[in-house]
Amino acid sequence: MSIPIIDGLAEMADDYDLFIFDLWGVVHDGVSAYPSALDCLRRLRQRRARVVLLSNVPRPSASVTQHLTELGVAEPLYDWLLTSGEAAATAVAATAVGSGADARPAYFHLGPERNRPTLDACRGREVAIEAAEMIICTGLFDDDADKAEDYRGFLTAAVARDLPMICANPDIVVMRGDQMVQCAGAVAALYEDLGGTVQRFGKPFPAIFDRLFVEAPDIPRARAVMIGDALATDIRGARQAGIAAIWIAGGIHADALSLAPDGGLDQDKVNSVAEQACEQPAAIMPWLQW
Repeated sequence: MSIPIIDGLAEMADDYDLFIFDLWGVVHDGVSAYPSALDCLRRLRQRRARVVLLSNVPRPSASVTQHLTELGVAEPLYDWLLTSGEAAATAVAATAVGSGADARPAYFHLGPERNRPTLDACRGREVAIEAAEMIICTGLFDDDADKAEDYRGFLTAAVARDLPMICANPDIVVMRGDQMVQCAGAVAALYEDLGGTVQRFGKPFPAIFDRLFVEAPDIPRARAVMIGDALATDIRGARQAGIAAIWIAGGIHADALSLAPDGGLDQDKVNSVAEQACEQPAAIMPWLQW
């Protein structure tokens, strides 16, 4: 296979009506938005294209919208934002019975305090691990310092109790500025290796893509494209959902692709990295730009 290398989205914009963008590594790096990405979103909106932001961030969409605004990604730049945290909270809330102190499910939260809006949306009650009916994993307690392996003993004990885990972010790693940090997906992978049961929400699972097309029934999947940096979530998710994908080189695979400072890409390297992941996106570009 040979994946076309393009300079910018303008080369393929006429092929699609619905543009689905990953956030981390594509629109922003967790610290600031990429100017070229904002310019690209503006140009798509001027063309009246449908723009959706689809993220594996483990928080409800409303709280992420506020953060995006602070980064400079204003709401007029997109039609809709959907997060894995939103999908996970909706699913857990659907199992809730009762209210207040008697609400179910009773869960233990594994993740940072900043993800509390997701827990609030779950309608259950947070308890100590000894009393939990499930684990809701939104990440690591301290993702600046911790690794999933640090939790092996804790997770082994949870597996022995047969506690199911809800993973609100399937990503293994994400770029935060110039640092790569582990996400809930890394914890979930270890939990499964230890024999635990995990239910994941977000990319690459088709259900979250299906929700987008419920909201846009007038757009056939042949006219939709996913733009993302992660082969295992963005690109694979697009394939499993039956839509095209454009791969952003400057995200988590930048080192593997040997991306040059000027955006230069080696065709053989591009093909090799994609082939190892058993994926073949419609095209690749160095970063999101018009």
